[in-house]
Amino acid sequence: MTWLLANWQQVIDLAVDHLLLSLPAILLAVLISIPIGRFAFRRPRVGGPLLSVATLAYAIPALPLLVIVPAILGVPLRSWQNMVVVLTIYGIALLVRTTADAFASVDAELRDAAVAEGFSPRGLFWRVDLPLAIPVIISGVRVVSVSTVSLVTLGALIGVSSLGRLLTDGFQRGIAAEIWTGVIVTALLALAIDGIVVLIGRLLTPWARLRRSGRSLRSPLPATPASPRAES
Repeated sequence: MTWLLANWQQVIDLAVDHLLLSLPAILLAVLISIPIGRFAFRRPRVGGPLLSVATLAYAIPALPLLVIVPAILGVPLRSWQNMVVVLTIYGIALLVRTTADAFASVDAELRDAAVAEGFSPRGLFWRVDLPLAIPVIISGVRVVSVSTVSLVTLGALIGVSSLGRLLTDGFQRGIAAEIWTGVIVTALLALAIDGIVVLIGRLLTPWARLRRSGRSLRSPLPATPASPRAES
């Protein structure tokens, strides 16, 4: 506690740097994984190998990938762009299969009913498939969030500022309090982001709250459009 009180400003600055690397990578992983997962679900012959390749990306060791990405993209080794790209790759590797499973979990009869009521492919995605897939997608985003916050600490090994610096500096100087501070604050950040993801999931799935509260809800399917042609 004495070390933390003497260095709290440094811990806050590093925590901010940690968040600025984590949040863009998590958001990009979600935005990229959803269309890939949707494509893999609708085109299983192509989607199967695509999912396998995406999943294998997680097996690439982080340090070599941190060296390969700058060579390909031409960004500096110790830049935030390098870290965000690498973290996004790992996030996609974790999330894309979960996203495909999420779309596959949507009740086919409900989807057929929406098509029969006149939903266009675009309306079917935004008003049926995506809302009903959100609970499963959120479960995957929670895993990606915790994993990303943890992986950011590796950036300290190449000189990128994050809470990982407390770990490397603490080991080099033999300061246990500094190491424990890095570990605990990183874990707290992961828990905080996980809580935000859970909250977002609850806001996006109000029908789930109604079910838990015991109120009747016949179907989460949105109201039928006034004119089917208006969806196109």
